[in-house]
Formats: sequence, C-alpha cells, structure tokens
Amino acid sequence: MNKSLLALYGLKWNPFSPELPTEALLATAALEDFAWRIENAQVREGGFALITGMPGTGKSVALRLLAARLERVPDLTVAALAHPSANLADFYRELGDLFAVDLKPHNRWMGFKALRSRWLAHLDASLMRPMLLIDEAQELAPAVLKELRLLASSQFDSRTLLSVVLAGDQRLTDLLRRDDLLPLGSRIRARLNLEHASRDELLACLEHLTASAGNPGLLHEQLAQALADHAMGNYRVLTNMAADILTHAARHQLTQLDEKLFFDVFHAERQPKPRRARGAA
Repeated sequence: MNKSLLALYGLKWNPFSPELPTEALLATAALEDFAWRIENAQVREGGFALITGMPGTGKSVALRLLAARLERVPDLTVAALAHPSANLADFYRELGDLFAVDLKPHNRWMGFKALRSRWLAHLDASLMRPMLLIDEAQELAPAVLKELRLLASSQFDSRTLLSVVLAGDQRLTDLLRRDDLLPLGSRIRARLNLEHASRDELLACLEHLTASAGNPGLLHEQLAQALADHAMGNYRVLTNMAADILTHAARHQLTQLDEKLFFDVFHAERQPKPRRARGAA
C-alpha cells in the first residue's frame, strides 16, 4: 500500500500486511510466559523447546517476537535456520555459515568438532548457550534432527552446548513420536501449543493491529465482529480478510470501513457468474 493510501486512513503501515514491524505484533500472555522461560532459563541451561500449532495460529509470529527479545540480551548469539528441508550435508553448511565456522561437509567429524568448539567458547565467555531458531521444523529430516541432538550435548549428555527452539505444525509432533526420535522428544523442556483463537482474541488482535498502525478506529465495530465471526479462529484468515477489505476500500477511496464493505467484498466473491444462453454470440 503506497503512502498516499496510508495517509487516506491515517496509517503508518498496512496493519494487515505479513511484513509488519516487530513492535506491531501481538504478544499473548502464553507467548510472554514462554519467552520469559527461554530468556531467563533456557539460554543459560540449554536444551530444546517446542512451538506447535495449526497453520495460521501464530507460530512464525511467536518466533519473530522471541528472536527480537533474545537479540536484546547482551552477548547472546541468536541464529535462525533458513533451509529446514536441507539434507545433512547442507545442514552442516548452513550451521557453519550461521556460526562463522569454516566447515568441510565431506569431513563431518571435523565439522561436528568445530561447531561444538565454537559453542563451548561462547558458553565459557558469556555463560549462555547460543540460540538456534528453526521455523517450519516439520520439514527437518529425521537424520538432521538426530544429528542436532548429538551436536547439542556433551559429557555423556550432562552438559548442553546449544539452545534450540523448534516451531512446526502437527507433522512435527508426529515426527517426534517416531521411535528413533524419542530421545529428542524426551528432551523438550518448554512447550508452547498455539490453538485456534477465540472470538475475543481475534477482536483483540484487530484492535492491537489497527492501534499500533496509528488508527484504532479504522474498522467499524460491526465490521470487526463480522471478521472475527468468519475467521474460523485463524489469525491468518482474519488478517487476509481484513486486508481484502482495506484494499477494496482504498481502490474506491472509501474512508468508512463498515459492515457493508464485508458483504460487498465477500458476498460478491461467492455470487455465481450468470451462464450464457446456448447459441449466444
């Protein structure tokens, strides 16, 4: 959305865009509690944490907020894995890039040793474990997960060298139930399970998004309620619908976003197109 359209609605940014600044994201009480545990316990003790939920329930937002919070911790190294579906060799290549270690993937033992030495040096210098964040973790190969568990522990599993937060959908939960991954599943220390949002939570999300963008009265009360009622408890569906309405209003230079717009946008999408008569030119 360009600046002139933002000015039309008194907005600093599009409140329903996926590219929201971090300060515009809504941190729920459950997320705040989880982030506090990671920041005040796990970075000092190490181990694995897990964020799970259906698509659109806020897993990636939770990781963004957690990363922003951890990046403010002095001397803590925070890295995010960008290619979770990589094979084991590429997994080592990416870890080497993230933690500034020169690795030769064909020599896995030396890579294993070099990464652990880097993490141990960080721990000795800061008394905190480096943090690795992995979104879409259901895409990780079982071999990568097993290697990650071995990389992160030392001294007969009595000392951890790395903190890892895995975020994924139900497929990740199912993956960790595999017999060969039970040793990793049993090491999950903190969990955040994101469920479908209630109507009140969806309304609170809309209120937060519009207020942080600079116009808390952007959506008429009845329009916000209609959006919450039709979003199926899903934050992504909610913001996509709100974005469609804002785009429609901006196109037609409508300054009042009310319930009528909801029916104009979504009822029109569901109307069947008239069938042409047979033989019509």
